Amino acid sequence: MSPTGPATQGLASDAAVASRETPPADAPVAPREGLEDTTGAVVVALAQMAPRLGDVATNLDRHLTMIDEARRGEADLLVFPELSLTGYFLKDLVPEVAVRLDGPELERIARAAGDLDVVVGCVLESDETRFHNSAIYISGGAIRHVHRKVYLPTYGLFDEQRYLAAGDRFRAFELLLPRASQPRRWRAGIVVCEDMWHPSAPALLARQGIDILICPSASPGRGIIQGAALGTALSYEWMTRTFAQLFTCYLVYCNRTGYEDGVAFWGGSRVVGPDGSLLSEPGGAGEALMWHRLDLATLRRVRIAYPLLRDENDELNDRESDRIRSRRAQD
Repeated sequence: MSPTGPATQGLASDAAVASRETPPADAPVAPREGLEDTTGAVVVALAQMAPRLGDVATNLDRHLTMIDEARRGEADLLVFPELSLTGYFLKDLVPEVAVRLDGPELERIARAAGDLDVVVGCVLESDETRFHNSAIYISGGAIRHVHRKVYLPTYGLFDEQRYLAAGDRFRAFELLLPRASQPRRWRAGIVVCEDMWHPSAPALLARQGIDILICPSASPGRGIIQGAALGTALSYEWMTRTFAQLFTCYLVYCNRTGYEDGVAFWGGSRVVGPDGSLLSEPGGAGEALMWHRLDLATLRRVRIAYPLLRDENDELNDRESDRIRSRRAQD
């Protein structure tokens, strides 16, 4: 449940959103509407899209189109879903669609973005020929941060660990946001889809002082557990609202849509405020470009009312973790 009280008053008026459904073709998306400019505010656009499986060239063109629309709509940050350049169920296609940090695909995105910050999903190939499910943060025409997905689901219909290498870190970073007026830099962290199913991941990022938790996702619809609601959709509803509230940060969740190999992806992209409340209705199941405004004043109000980060006992956590690790080493 989300808290109520003085810290949450005015959140609805602080967070207008404009969403426009788009056809699968490259038709332009209507620019944002109703987002008032506020000192310390950041306009985030979510690119809920349906990548074509294994077709990097077509997906890259779609990225460039949406980047252009986000720039014209005066977004500060544009977030794409997990593996937005490649599609998800790649299997043996992984080496064929992989890109490199110095490759032409990311260079074209960086050049097109200009002063717009972008988070894009891809398979990233290392110098050691390891392939990682990665989220790339680009700002000012350059790659500024890379998150390699740590938790690779390999159960049910998922088989990531067979084809991909796991990442080994969760690191916070500063959002440069050259288009935004900032009294201070926003601090962010990225988790990719399955990463968020492990509470230690957002907790480690929260300990590093994040203001925004960004989660690109490629979540298929699975399980009907409540009326016509998908089980995965309800799980992400609970997780996004819980983690945003517990860590008093904005949570930006961008899920893909469309079909691959008969599997449907449910969309439902959303931004959750630092009190755990939705800033607007989540996206539907179709392609859309959605706009949200995040502001430092709301973040400050919530953290004053609920000083959960202040009261977190990191020394206790470290001490207990060391004790458990030592005990296991002795067994």
